[in-house]
Amino acid sequence: MRITVQNVIDALTNPPILMNSTVDHLLFGDPTARVTGVAVTFLATQEVIEKAKASGLNMIVSHEGIFYSHWGKTDGLKNDQVYLQKLRTIQDYGISIFRYHDYIHRFMPDGITRGLLQCLDWKKYEVENLPAASIVEIPPTTLQEVIKHVKERLGIKYVRFMGDPSSRCSRIGMLVGYRGGGELVVPLFTEKNLDMVIYGEGPEWETPEYIRDAVYQKRQKSLLVVGHAESEMPGMKYLADWLQERFPDIPVHFIPQEPVFQIG
Repeated sequence: MRITVQNVIDALTNPPILMNSTVDHLLFGDPTARVTGVAVTFLATQEVIEKAKASGLNMIVSHEGIFYSHWGKTDGLKNDQVYLQKLRTIQDYGISIFRYHDYIHRFMPDGITRGLLQCLDWKKYEVENLPAASIVEIPPTTLQEVIKHVKERLGIKYVRFMGDPSSRCSRIGMLVGYRGGGELVVPLFTEKNLDMVIYGEGPEWETPEYIRDAVYQKRQKSLLVVGHAESEMPGMKYLADWLQERFPDIPVHFIPQEPVFQIG
């Protein structure tokens, strides 16, 4: 069966979700082109694009923007050599790139959060699903044990945390990506009676400062920051598996990425 770029896009955007604006668009490629294979990734970096080409995959589904901004603005990059080389690579390869961010986050439940919970083997502990967060209630354990579990399941070498490593926790708020702002996270501690929050990233002067005060006051609160990509890659792996089930006649590969930062 001949699968086109538009066939894949239609599967990803069904059912339609009403949005005033969205970044989910076909950034490069012809919607009528035949798909030889799909690469699903957190972000279509230069490396990911070259790996997709080497694997014979001519369509990429990228969760985040490929040119260093959420809205994909490139006005300030016209003479930038990094941007120009990446652009030439995409054009020379003739690869199709579809940005897939808003849809997967607005499904109920959020597809990225679902992938993270599955990766951590915590889906069975989910007690409440909110538009931007999921509440899990795991068997009582220590912060130190949670850190070990998260690192092992996500395959990462380090996380950042706040709180007493020996403190006990059970009720945890899970927030993927850039959802760590105080306006969203801080009220969850009281409203949902949370012991801990795990998120991808957020402003360091908001939620972390709340946790700093809470810990100083001898309250059993803690925070685990795993990284934006690290929190969302499991969701894109989940999406790759989902796409492969719907298009069994073409290869669908999840291409992971190394952490963007190194430890100094």
